[in-house]
Order: sequence, then structure tokens, then C-alpha cells
Amino acid sequence: MVKKISLLFSIPWYPIAISAYPVLALLSTNSGQIRSDAGVRSLLAAILFGGLVFFILWLFFRQVHKAAFLSALWLGLFFGFGHAYMYIDDEYPKSDYTLWLVIGCGILFALALFWATRPKLTFVTAASIVNTMSAALIIMVVWQLASSAPPRTAHALGAKNAPVESDLRAPADPPDVYYFLLDSYGRADTLKIAYHYDNTAFLNGLKERGFYIGECSQSNYVRTDISMTATLNMTYLQDLDSAFSPDSTKRGILWDSLKHSAVRYNFESMGYQTVNFATGFDWNELRDADVFLAPPPISSGMSEFEGLFLDTTLARYIKDWGWVDPDALLGQSFRDRFNNIFDSIDEMAQMPGPQFAYIHVISPHPPFVFDPKGNPTYPPDFWNDQRMYPADLYQKGYLNQLQHLNDKVLAAIDTIQSESKTPPIIIIQGDHGPWLQPQDRRMWILNAYYLPGNNDKLYKTITPVNTFRIVFNSYFGGKYEILKDVSYFSPVPKIYDFSVIPNKCK
Repeated sequence: MVKKISLLFSIPWYPIAISAYPVLALLSTNSGQIRSDAGVRSLLAAILFGGLVFFILWLFFRQVHKAAFLSALWLGLFFGFGHAYMYIDDEYPKSDYTLWLVIGCGILFALALFWATRPKLTFVTAASIVNTMSAALIIMVVWQLASSAPPRTAHALGAKNAPVESDLRAPADPPDVYYFLLDSYGRADTLKIAYHYDNTAFLNGLKERGFYIGECSQSNYVRTDISMTATLNMTYLQDLDSAFSPDSTKRGILWDSLKHSAVRYNFESMGYQTVNFATGFDWNELRDADVFLAPPPISSGMSEFEGLFLDTTLARYIKDWGWVDPDALLGQSFRDRFNNIFDSIDEMAQMPGPQFAYIHVISPHPPFVFDPKGNPTYPPDFWNDQRMYPADLYQKGYLNQLQHLNDKVLAAIDTIQSESKTPPIIIIQGDHGPWLQPQDRRMWILNAYYLPGNNDKLYKTITPVNTFRIVFNSYFGGKYEILKDVSYFSPVPKIYDFSVIPNKCK
């Protein structure tokens, strides 16, 4: 056995491992944001590229170990170039370093070639050492990927103190429940003060359709994942799990608690099927839902992860040559997921129920990919050279998407209400307000409810943490206490270090 392992590690296969490692490492770094299978095509392309470089050098040298060692050096330079580029760009954003970086990389390529072609160097003994190091790196990063998302069954709970009730009962004709989370959708007075925009037409459209508007509603938290975890578990994070301590920055339990929440558990326990849509962010996608709807591969043929991986390599310059535009791909992928949601409303409304549909729409949140009429826009048109959003461009992009979103939401409500045999429950809510606002206005959110026969249970200052407490109490025999409505701000990176933001709404 030892001889077989020794023989295996004497064969110079390390160029393949070196080609695979950058993709796996990038996946690991972004675990929770994207699914691991998003890197499959990049992994295959990297391995094929590494194999091709090795094969060409072998044809040139006719010495397998020399070809392997030089290809490893060149592949390291190729895959590491983009990281060096981005590091320098972050540290010295206004410097003209691009030409010098390319020249430096070219010199390193030439030096590697000069060294590897020296006649006395065969690199035979290097095979076992570099193979071992490469294998260790691959094992380490695969282990990190495997441990970043512990396997769970769909009907589960992510938090220790999730407040489920075992005696909830669905009525004879249970209503479908639609929860629309409109990311960053601000309250009417926010839009008026910050952007001089009157959202009355949309709000009147909701009221005409039977909705109650919480005119003084605030979010409970200022960040999406924290806000949604509290909403879907009907509990403040401080009471939900001891892992959410002020000194912690970890999000694994937070994301697990969001995906496997008390709200979802209660509905599934009553026989509801869970419906969810792709958002492009793995941490808030319920991939184990009964129905998970995602768009087909985007028309451009390249995913966001593939564009990101391209940026970390020397191949990032093909963008300058016009062969590929990752920012256009970004815009197309967000449009595809947005359209997938609203194009599926009719299909969803006709599904045999009952169903709990959790519909997270990444809008009016950036990137800004629609104009007010739904025509495509180019995301970089709204950011500066550092890919930051100036206030004026953010306002323009935000209002563009808000107006298009308003039209889509009203049309979706009409479809749901007209095709539902039992009057449905519909909740339309922001998770926090727009960016670039003072702390208090970051908490001001749209909060609208269609609770047939129970709108009188609502009040102007209701916060999302009480949303489903009222729903379960009103329709399913729940005995939840209505909590005090409190809003908390927290900084980065101490996302659980909360301070109270009073509600001063008049």
C-alpha cells in the first residue's frame, strides 16, 4: 500500500490540483453567498486549461517533470494575477499600476521559463513534495466547503429557541400565504424626505385592493439576514439563540435559522407546502423547499461566479478586449431572477394548496438593472470608479427600480386575488430602508397586509417581528404574545452589537 501511494505521488499530477485550487478556494471564500455547484463549469474549465498548458509544455520539452514544474509556475502566476490586481486597486485606487503589473508578470513568466529550461534541473524529486502540498490544499478547502453548510432535513429548526406551537390547526379551507419581501423598500415618508418622491399612487393601489398600510412601521434590524431571521422566527435575535452575542461575527447559525425558521416549520407542520424563488444568494434560498423556482441559465451563458473567477485571473483583460462583460452578465442575471418571480405568479396561484410562498425580491435594492418601464439598464452607470454608489446615482437607480417594481407587485396581487378560491393572506414588506440614509431612516419600511377579516388586528407602528404572530393567532388558533415593537441598529463587523433606534413617527 505504501509503495502504491509513493508511486502515485511520484507522478507529477500537481498542475491539475493547482488549476483546481483557485476555483475551490473562491467558492469557499464565498460560501453562504453562492452554491457550491455554481463553480462546476469554472472548475472544469480551469482543469482543462491547466491540462492544456501542461500538454503544450510537454510537447515542447518532452520531459514530463520539467513540463509539470514550469506549468505549475505559470499557472500560479495566471491564477494569482487578478488577486494582486484587486489588492493594489484597493490599496492604491488612483494609481496607474496596470502596465507595471503586466510588465512585472511578464518578467516573472520569463524568469520561470529561464529557470525551468536549465539542463541540469529535472524536477523529478519535486513531484512528491509539490503533489503532497497540492493535495493538502485541496483537502483543506474541500473540507471547508463541506463544513460550511451542515446537511439538514427540510422540516427542521435552525435556532434553539424558535417559538413553534404544536397545536396550530389549519381551517377547513386554508388560505394560501404569500410573503413578499421587497429588499430595501422604504416607507412613504422616507421616499418623500430623501428623494422627493410621492409613492401615494402605489399605496392607494394597495388600499383599493384591501391592504392595510403600517404608516409608521420600522424594521427590527438594519441588515437583511438579521432582519429576516427575526421576522421568520417571530423573535428578537437576542432571545433566539445564544450564538448571537455582541462579540460574535459568525453567520452560519443566523443563515440556518433563516432557512429553517419557526414560521416555515409551523406552516409545514399544518400541511402547507413551502414555495421559494432563486435570489442569487445561497444564504436566503430555500433550496429544500417543496417547490423551488429558478430561471434557466442566463442568456449570456456565464454566471456571476464565473465572472468573479475571471476577474481573479490574468484572463480579466479579455473584458478590455470586449470579449466578455461581467457587469452586463450581473445585470442580466438579476433581471432573469426578477422576471422569473413575476412570470411565475400565475403558475404559483394555481398550484394545489395550501402553500406558504416566501418571495424575496432583490429590488429596489441594487444592482440597478431596470428603468421605470422595465427596460434594461447597465449596472455600472450607477456607480463610480471604485464601484461605490454616489448619492445622486443611487437615488436615480433606486427610483427607477421602485417604479417598475410597483407595477409588477400590483399586477401580481391582482393575479393572486383573482385566482384564489379562498381569500389569500398577502404580506408585502421591506427588510430595511434605502442605503445612504441616517440610522433612523434606514429602519423606515413599507409594511402592507392583506388579512381578510383581520385587518383590524393591525396597527400603524407594527414591526415585522409581530407579523406572523398576528397571522397564526388570527387564522390558525395560535396563542402568541404580541411583542413590544423595537428597532435595533448594529455596525459592521459586530452585527449583533445592537443599539435601540426609537420610533419617532408622527
